[in-house]
Amino acid sequence: MKKWLSCSVFAALTATALAAVEVPAFTAYSAPEPNKGPQRGKDGEVTGWEEETKLRWFGQIAKKGELDLSLKLAGELSAGNKLKLTVSPQEGSSKNRPLDGKATGDQVAFGKFDIPAPGYYRFELEGRGDKLPALKALVLDGPASKDAHFSMVERRNSASIHLGYTVPESAKDEVEWFYLEVTPKTEPLWSYYMATGWHRGYFGMQVNSPTERRIIFSVWDSGGEAVDRGKVDDDNRVKLLAKGPGVNAGDFGNEGTGGHSHLVYPWKLGDTVHFLMRAQAEGDKTTYTGWFRDSKSKTWRLVSSFRAPKDGKFLHGLYSFNENFGGQNGDERRVCEFGNGWIRTKSGKWIDLTEAKFTHDGHGKSERLDRSAGTIGKRFYLANGGFVEDSNKNAVTKAYDAMKIPSSEGKHPADVELEKLPLK
Repeated sequence: MKKWLSCSVFAALTATALAAVEVPAFTAYSAPEPNKGPQRGKDGEVTGWEEETKLRWFGQIAKKGELDLSLKLAGELSAGNKLKLTVSPQEGSSKNRPLDGKATGDQVAFGKFDIPAPGYYRFELEGRGDKLPALKALVLDGPASKDAHFSMVERRNSASIHLGYTVPESAKDEVEWFYLEVTPKTEPLWSYYMATGWHRGYFGMQVNSPTERRIIFSVWDSGGEAVDRGKVDDDNRVKLLAKGPGVNAGDFGNEGTGGHSHLVYPWKLGDTVHFLMRAQAEGDKTTYTGWFRDSKSKTWRLVSSFRAPKDGKFLHGLYSFNENFGGQNGDERRVCEFGNGWIRTKSGKWIDLTEAKFTHDGHGKSERLDRSAGTIGKRFYLANGGFVEDSNKNAVTKAYDAMKIPSSEGKHPADVELEKLPLK
């Protein structure tokens, strides 16, 4: 039988000593629909939530022992409203446990919960009633709150993480071709598994909606405009030269500006997608072209070709990444493998990519620590989100940690294959 109670939510930093940890209400995830639910204010409050929506906070509990839980409301609990808080570990076999509590003014006490072992835990709030209360914070106190870690910001996507590939010094200025195989191991909504990134753009695969997936190829403009491509002079704009059948091409902005192209394409979970791109430097311009195929096809498909001004370089800064590009579902795990990577120099020499360094964005510095990278056989992998630990004991978690895989036994595209690539 479910137990219901009056309740509220508050905000928390990583706890030191035995100070209570207060977690801002607006850091909670909405379920079952992550992009719907309550309003979130800049002051950390949550308002306007309804019975259909569960609110979930996730945190890393560092100590076992008692946890004293309560919620702070922005006001008092209305008559007839009932709230239930359920605590459960993200991993392991411990059962979920609902907690009762008593409302006193703008505070609701849920009582004590015994943490059997350190790890990530979920704190799920459900409500019943016509007008559920505005929430300020989830409060954790007691011995097990010491050194607890929660993200304290409204941003609810996971940290973006990257693999930066090591290119031999002798080849750094003449990388004409870049080939990589990508195998997605999970497929949450708003995932971007980027395969062949370089100093001027990126090329990879996305989950855009429950019914749509894309192959995406984008190249940045020159000039440094961050937001509005309408402000970019013509001599700084990349120009579309060609695109494959069914490919949509246009502009992008808000993260730099440039030329965007994508193909709606139903790539499959667990299937390996092959990415190949080329840089053709001519004077102060470079033409960048991207092709792909899945593992069941032997035929390459052109995505697009863009000419970039004020460039004249080959491929630099080679990298891959995992990105949760929607801001609401970082509680889901994203794992992708990257392997059989090769570059080909302008002189025709193929070199396999066996070394990489792990990096993360600023969100992964202190807010989201559920991010890692590692190796599986002869492949690298990236894992982010989900509020779980990486089970690979050799996983790396620190920025610029280095990894190495054995020299690849896979094959790069044959030179004769490159000569037959489609240009439209």
